[in-house]
This record gives sequence, C-alpha cells and structure tokens, in this order.
Amino acid sequence: MGKKSRRIKENKPKRARVQFVDRPFEGLPFEADLVAMSEIIPAATLPVRTTEEHGAEEILLVTMLPQMVGAIRRSDGKLLVAAQTVMSSGAASTDIADRILWGLELENGETFNQTEQPEPGSRLQDILDLSFESKLQLEEDFGFWIGEDEASKPDVAEAIKQTKDQIIPTALVEGVEGAFWTRMQREFVRWVRKEDEDSILNALARLQTRRELTFDGARFVGAFRAQGLLIPVFELEPGTEASELSQPMAEFDKVLTAEIDSSAALTPDERRAKAGIVSRQVTLR
Repeated sequence: MGKKSRRIKENKPKRARVQFVDRPFEGLPFEADLVAMSEIIPAATLPVRTTEEHGAEEILLVTMLPQMVGAIRRSDGKLLVAAQTVMSSGAASTDIADRILWGLELENGETFNQTEQPEPGSRLQDILDLSFESKLQLEEDFGFWIGEDEASKPDVAEAIKQTKDQIIPTALVEGVEGAFWTRMQREFVRWVRKEDEDSILNALARLQTRRELTFDGARFVGAFRAQGLLIPVFELEPGTEASELSQPMAEFDKVLTAEIDSSAALTPDERRAKAGIVSRQVTLR
C-alpha cells in the first residue's frame, strides 16, 4: 500500500458502532415470530407496514433471500426484507430496520446487498406501524421471492419447486404461541417463550423434578437462548404431526405458565434440576 492510499485509509472517519442489544425485538407484538424467523424457521413471511413518516408501505419480512441479500423489490413492486443475512451488528432490530430503510429506495427488480454494518439509528419499534395486523405464514418453498408474473415462467417455476427439497419440514402448532414443530429425522417442538428467562428455568426445574415436564409423550431435551428469549425443546413420539399437538400443548401451556408465574422458592432437588438445565443451555446470539 502506497503512502497516499494509507493516508486515505487513515483519514476515513470511523463508523459508529451499534451497541449490543440482548433482547432486540422486545415490545413488538410479533417478537416470538421474529426470533423464530431469525434463528429457527427456514422459510416464512411476516407482513408489516411502515409508519406514515416512512411511507406507510406494506412490506414482507422474510426469513432469507437469494444469496443472503438484505432486501429485494420484486418485479411486481413488493418489497421483501430478510431477517437472516450474513451481516449482524448485535442489534437485530436495528439491522432489519436499516435494511427496510435502504429497501424503500429500491426500484422494481433492484436488490440491496448489505456490505457494511449499520450505524446506530432507527429500530423496527421506531419505523413500523404496530397497529397493523401481522400474521406469520410458514412457507413450503421460496416462491415468495418472485411475483406472479415471473412464477408463470416454466424455468423459474421449476427452480422454485426444487427449493422445496432444501427446506426442513416446519409447522406452527395452532393455538400455541411460539410453538414450532419440525421434522429432522425425528420430530421436535421448539417453543419460543417471552417470559423472564429465570422464571422459565424455575418452572422447567419444578416440573422436571415432579416428572411432569411432558405433554403427549414428549420428552424435554433442553433449552437454548436466542435474541434474548429462552426456547425449550421437546422430542416428540415418533411420527407425531403438528396437528396432533394443539390440544395437549394448550393444556400443558396452562401448567407451565402457572409455574412460571409462581414465586415459590425452589427446593434443593429443584435447584439441582435447574443447574442441570442451565449447564446444557446454548446461546445462539
């Protein structure tokens, strides 16, 4: 590197660093859905709308986009913004908000490929209209990447069809917030809980000690932490489908929630059970 190049590099202003946020989506009505989209769901869409200040545009938050780009404005004008990309500043809400703001400037058919970390700025909580009704939709393929005009082309339709084979089967457990069934050689449920982490751990320990940490033959196998929320994982009876879990999980949810709300001190056996759960816990982000 020559002297001139070094001077240019040295004089370039430093970018302000975004501060890490332990629970970035807190306060959003779809917090559990966004955590799942960011960490455990292969293909899903979530419609949202920006505030009047940012054009009141209805856009689709999606799990991921081709080549892991940040945003795409489809040929039909619909803006898609990815929850999962190769960039992560440690403040996921700021990251996604930054992609939305860049995406709003795109013309039809254009792509935003994020090459630098965002600087401190708006969060999703600041730029989204939280009165807008958003409902998570799990997808069987990546057909949402393209508009209807492109989907009618045989070669494009075949390419999208092939993406279905790359997606791990995943489904919502209807009526149970944050519960996602998946089949990965065996069947599991990963349950995104929004309550205080320590209260959840206490509840799991109490139920495990009483041998009541189960529903419909499910076996608790541990918990991991993602975007500030705890996600207990249960292995299901072989062959169990998501549609079979709504009633047993809804009933168990009442039991688990009651224990989460309990302020009773843990017994020595329950403290040991909690320590065992914590020792196996993994944090994704």
